[in-house]
Amino acid sequence: MKIYADNAATTKMSRTAVDAMLPYMDEIYGNPSSLYTFGQRAREALEDARGRIAACLGCEARELTFTSGGSEADNQAIRSAAALGARKGKRHIVSTAFEHHAVLHTLKRLEGEGFAVTLLDVYENGLVTPEQVRAAIRPDTCLVSVMYANNEIGTVQPVSEIGAVCREAGVLFHTDAVQAAGHLPIDVGPQNIDLLSLSAHKFHGPKGIGALYARRGVALTNLIEGGAQERGRRAGTENLPAIVGMAAALEESCAHLTENAVRISALRDRLIAGLAEIPHSVLNGDPAKRLPGNVNFCFEGIEGESLLLLLDDKGICASSGSACTSGSLDPSHVLLAIGRPHEIAHGSLRLTIGEETTEEEVEYLIEAVQDAVSYLRSMSPVWRDLENGKATHII
Repeated sequence: MKIYADNAATTKMSRTAVDAMLPYMDEIYGNPSSLYTFGQRAREALEDARGRIAACLGCEARELTFTSGGSEADNQAIRSAAALGARKGKRHIVSTAFEHHAVLHTLKRLEGEGFAVTLLDVYENGLVTPEQVRAAIRPDTCLVSVMYANNEIGTVQPVSEIGAVCREAGVLFHTDAVQAAGHLPIDVGPQNIDLLSLSAHKFHGPKGIGALYARRGVALTNLIEGGAQERGRRAGTENLPAIVGMAAALEESCAHLTENAVRISALRDRLIAGLAEIPHSVLNGDPAKRLPGNVNFCFEGIEGESLLLLLDDKGICASSGSACTSGSLDPSHVLLAIGRPHEIAHGSLRLTIGEETTEEEVEYLIEAVQDAVSYLRSMSPVWRDLENGKATHII
């Protein structure tokens, strides 16, 4: 059996998205910036897609800027807020210790440019509270950036409440919604969101395209200079086929969001229950306040890389954390942030299921992981010491 269980890394493009893109590859291929009719047909498609995506987010079309993906959107959002703050003498930013590296690395750069950054600790359940945010905001705070849903452990943050705290304090609020868009309800107005990042390939759209929502009145700082595309906010000819595909994929995902969430959450809970039967294992993140398809476990006495290779031999595509850091031998910064010791964080497994996952596949996943963990422990001198009492179990 072949099972794809790494939807947090990327998703299969939907047939709807593929079909929507095709005409803009070989029929309506004009440049949207051209003045002649052929180009203006492309412009109409561009703005139609922008409007459809805006409707899914509850914002105005002109508040959306197309980017190359979530990382670029995160970078532009944070640098824009920092620039606005600096002009007012505000050079303090609040974020969390378990953000995506697109956020953390940008904040590190800003620290080198004289900004102060406060990274909030994360509770063991993988959640940040509005009270933590309120306590961290200072008179010189210009931005709070808290991800909507964590890309590794799947925990969903109280975005609306955090946004309300920021709105009350007069501080811009940015959320990295790359994992949330198309899977969780988003309505930027009621949720008090000023800046939001998303990426199409996380909800069955094409890779290499994303968007940044910036509330009207929040001026963006350009990362790419050149032409006047995207109202002068992002130079470069727009990737029209990908933008149209993103709009189609997001519309389709949002139209079936509730029914998908119910079905996938039930499969997720069965998967959690099955993996929890493995002795000395622990679920990472809150069991309920998490993405519908996310399951993340640590297994004591094994290495995550070995587990992934065994599962690959069984036809299972999985990961031990973020796809952006899969080449690193360091333990996940997310797991360390929620308090997992290094030796436990090294034995992590992330399974992210989706709309195409079946009950039969979930049962196969449970059996395969149970067998693989048992096999790896049988060969491990570390596990032998734990079982013989020469070392103490942590989990």
